[in-house]
Amino acid sequence: MTTTLPRPATKFLKNRAVQRFTESTSGLIGLGLTLFITLAALLAPVLNPYDPASDRDYAARLQGPSLEHWFGADGLGRDILTQVWYGLRTSLVIGVVAVLLGLLIGVGLGLAAGYFRGWIEGIIGWLTDVMLAFPSILLAIAVVTITGPSMVSVMVAVGVVQIPKFIRLTRSMVLSLREQEFVQTVRAFGAKPPRIVFLHILPASLAPLIVQATLAIGTSTLEAAGLGFLGLGAQPPTPELGTMLSDAFKGGYSLSAPWTIVFPGLFITVTVLAFNLLGDGLRDAFDPKGGLSST
Repeated sequence: MTTTLPRPATKFLKNRAVQRFTESTSGLIGLGLTLFITLAALLAPVLNPYDPASDRDYAARLQGPSLEHWFGADGLGRDILTQVWYGLRTSLVIGVVAVLLGLLIGVGLGLAAGYFRGWIEGIIGWLTDVMLAFPSILLAIAVVTITGPSMVSVMVAVGVVQIPKFIRLTRSMVLSLREQEFVQTVRAFGAKPPRIVFLHILPASLAPLIVQATLAIGTSTLEAAGLGFLGLGAQPPTPELGTMLSDAFKGGYSLSAPWTIVFPGLFITVTVLAFNLLGDGLRDAFDPKGGLSST
């Protein structure tokens, strides 16, 4: 006699989630903006004729938007469209890698804290509270200060900021699922804790984790831009949106050449907005009753 163990997700629910997402205006707008931003970043080397590191047109220095330089030129004669295009690419790479780092570590610690409880939960909970006691930007600055300014350091710093958020979310999901009937059933059949956690509890927790990860990419991009503005982000000649804003302010171009600030700031805003709208749409699709919440 064979017994089929219960599964938390079904094909019907997945189809219903897709249908609800297609009915979400904010979700569709966010998806469209996210696809546009991602494609623009990926196709930058193919579609853009300028090299962001070496190409300079000194005759066009601080020139406004024109047919030759659609977004104008900066104080070094560099094409701002090229800088924004490649800077957007840098920001997205930092945001995605940082969230993946925070997701992997945070989910692992959250699973351990929620399932095993006891002293493990106490230590992880104490660590989470300590990290959340610091404002995220200050924690990121501290990490970059220790490791030194670089693109890799920014990824690590922003990823560290995301870890406690994923720990809390995962732990809360595990605490609500570990006593559910389907978990009790597989435990009664003799399943070991790793199998229960990774094959049953974790899949049932994916929906809120996907939502949180999507929202976190937007906040990570913003935090990376903040570090770049402070001179702690990706170092020249690597283009980065926050660094572009910093260069414009330091050069005193905010009033005389506002396009040096407007376009990098605009793309930072659009990127954050795109992932926030996409995250809201996914949250509505996975949980139309509003039970999912981000931390």
